[in-house]
Amino acid sequence: MFLELICFLLYGSSAGIIVSGLFNAQGPKKPLALGLATLALFVHIVILWDTVFILPGQNMSIMNVASFVAWLITATMIVASFSLPNTILLPVVFGFTAIVVMLAPLLTDMHVMHYNIQPAVLIHVGLALMAYACLSIAFLYAMQLAYINIRLKEKKASLLHSSLPPLMAVETILFKLLLVGTVLLTLSLISGFMFLENMFAKEQAHKTVLSILAWLIYSVILFGHAKFGWRGKWVISATIVGSILLTLAYFGSRFVREVIINT
Repeated sequence: MFLELICFLLYGSSAGIIVSGLFNAQGPKKPLALGLATLALFVHIVILWDTVFILPGQNMSIMNVASFVAWLITATMIVASFSLPNTILLPVVFGFTAIVVMLAPLLTDMHVMHYNIQPAVLIHVGLALMAYACLSIAFLYAMQLAYINIRLKEKKASLLHSSLPPLMAVETILFKLLLVGTVLLTLSLISGFMFLENMFAKEQAHKTVLSILAWLIYSVILFGHAKFGWRGKWVISATIVGSILLTLAYFGSRFVREVIINT
């Protein structure tokens, strides 16, 4: 637990620095926060390497997968922070990742895979994880967009901190993330049907159905935006629903099997 504790403190400190800065006229000390978070990423990947890569195979338990997804989202958000308006989202990401890092060793389980002898399955899993990470970031931007809408409708724009980005900028990023995430999800589903024996088998059916439903929702959002200019409240709500369905698809039954039943 020593590395996990160090990682938790680094992520937590990064989140705390940004949150405290949001209430300061000078703004958050972003370089310091990003530096600590980057250090946390290196510690985090060491933890993942030690827990995932076992002999023989790879331990893809639900908490290991969640931890890797959290790492992927955090790394993406740190890189994006140099060019995209996401300061207000960073504490949420860092805080969530810190919690996952601490929970992972407490909810230990084994789900050993052998990707070295199933490279095609590795392609499917990789696409699925990247799609989920991208669409999870889209969910965060949808929540940020909803918050900005609420503040503007309450005519409290003067209270908005300078770290809060323009509404149109956030909306543009949201649709770009939805497009990239939906393309990755499409490739993930295609690779699943190509490389897995039966996507509608008993142990896979719920994941397949929920993933397809999420894909349909994201596709409708993108089509409506391109064809009819959809935006605003409906798009935010649909994005949230799609994220919930995708989370249930990826983690729902595994959470019940690996965490609830085994505790």
